[in-house]
Amino acid sequence: MTLHADRVSWRRGGVLVVDEVTLTPRPGETVGLLGPNGSGKSSLLRLLQGAARPDSGSVLLDGEPIGAQGRRAVAKKVAAVTQHAETDTDITVYDVVRLGRTPHRSAWGASRDDDRAIRAALERAGLTDKADRMWRTLSGGERQRAHIARALAQEPRELLLDEPTNHLDIRHQLDLLHLVRTLDVTSIVAIHDLNLAAMFCDTVIVLHHGRAAAAGRPAEVLTPQLIRAVYEVEAEVSHDDVTGRITISFAMPSRCEQPGGVPMTAT
Repeated sequence: MTLHADRVSWRRGGVLVVDEVTLTPRPGETVGLLGPNGSGKSSLLRLLQGAARPDSGSVLLDGEPIGAQGRRAVAKKVAAVTQHAETDTDITVYDVVRLGRTPHRSAWGASRDDDRAIRAALERAGLTDKADRMWRTLSGGERQRAHIARALAQEPRELLLDEPTNHLDIRHQLDLLHLVRTLDVTSIVAIHDLNLAAMFCDTVIVLHHGRAAAAGRPAEVLTPQLIRAVYEVEAEVSHDDVTGRITISFAMPSRCEQPGGVPMTAT
């Protein structure tokens, strides 16, 4: 059994932010949540992790409503990496990752299983040599890897990530998504970059005003017509017959050009 959302809807402050969305990821696949700002990606992730309850529809984990299972039980199966997971306390990378063991901690405190899981998570995230480094000395890419290591220390089956590539340079975006793609978990990733989604995601679901506009393999879903309808931009989609992947090129908006098609420059 896996995480499953069945026609979920949710209002925040009277505004419908998720509108009858169904999502059933296959075990081990990487699912991209796409859509413009305000399309409902982060809200859907909150429902999937049990941090909020839908107004209608249901989120099931192993066939049972996620809201009825308790936060500790859910955290042993579902881990989340949010956009703003920071700390004001300067602690070591090891201690950051150790926070992921909280759902497994007994009344007697830490165990040998905790240290094993922490070391394994650090190794999987490529941070073994930085375990004793202080949090504030890490680069942005290293901090994101540490957050993923913390999530992996929970030993989850499902991993939810909310725009994990934000504020990272190209190399670290590629490194991080490659890591996510190769993990032995089911991953659901909210992401803005359509080319990165096409490169690393097995399937995508495109949200528009809270609804699912399309879902399926990136090469099937990310068409010029859909991109125009959802993102309000013109795009060309090229297909690579060898890899089966697509590459998306965007047209310059007319408001950014001078007469004659010459791009305007900032002053």
